[in-house]
Amino acid sequence: MVEDAPQSGEDRLIARYFRPLATHPGAFGLTDDAATFTPPPGCDVVLKTDAIVGGIHFFADDPPSLIAKKALRVNLSDLAVKGARPAGFLLSLALPATVDAIWLEAFARGLGEDAQAYGCPLMGGDTDRTDGPLTVAIAAFGTLPTGSMVRRSGARVGERVVVTGTIGDAALGLYLRHDPQTAARWRLDPEQSAHLVGRYLLPQPRNALASALRQHASAAMDVSDGLAGDLGKLCAVSGVRADIEVERVPLSQAARTAVAAEPSLIETALTGGDDYEVLATVAPGAMPGLAAAAQAAGVALTEIGTVRAEGRGANFLDRAGNALLFKQPSFSHF
Repeated sequence: MVEDAPQSGEDRLIARYFRPLATHPGAFGLTDDAATFTPPPGCDVVLKTDAIVGGIHFFADDPPSLIAKKALRVNLSDLAVKGARPAGFLLSLALPATVDAIWLEAFARGLGEDAQAYGCPLMGGDTDRTDGPLTVAIAAFGTLPTGSMVRRSGARVGERVVVTGTIGDAALGLYLRHDPQTAARWRLDPEQSAHLVGRYLLPQPRNALASALRQHASAAMDVSDGLAGDLGKLCAVSGVRADIEVERVPLSQAARTAVAAEPSLIETALTGGDDYEVLATVAPGAMPGLAAAAQAAGVALTEIGTVRAEGRGANFLDRAGNALLFKQPSFSHF
């Protein structure tokens, strides 16, 4: 019989860095093989998983606290647009040998800050060693009243197309992250450059609007692979066609400065991805309610077009009413 077997290195890692994040009683302090979760009466559980991979979604020298926050927030963004309240998450880490205690301390600290801020505790997970890039995979879950999830398939002819925040910042920020000298060509000041890079590093999920989207939106998804491509996906599954006025798409001052210096960047802004803003269709009569909720939450909401007809797809129209043609309408890993 083996008594008081010594902890493995993995056990010590989990206990030191991640057990403090497992505040839900169903996580059992990360001492078991699984966790339990009982949804409130009359609620559905919404499930979502996304992974981020070093060299694809973040740079190896990005701050570990921001890598952790980005990994959680891209999942929280999906819960928000479905109308769900965060309830917990599972974490799987594939760690290269270069990761040390200092890195893990900062990663766990950032993850814990967001887990507390968004009310989404760690429920369990796994850690592995890898010879490949650092990979952070999160499976998040949330709750909402039974049958109330906002799907992509609800858009109807005559509804308005809206987005939150600004579009294109993260894609332009990634461009700058690859080549900081580009800032001079785009005539950006240091504050504008920092804004764009910051939007790439750290998404701002719109969880404050989750309840309002359930009440007022007919269809919704987050903008992760580019506004043009994601709206095309929403229209395809809804069986509709939407017309978008490009001049109405909200751009930050930094993005406007870049596009003014290099007009072709409007395609990057519309197709580049990593915005993690809300894209939704809303019946005209429901617009005031959603607008009021967005204002109360301090989230900018902009109407950018209309669902025009039955069909499939989206047209992005310039000032003259001509449809823009994109080389690649949507980001894709494959």
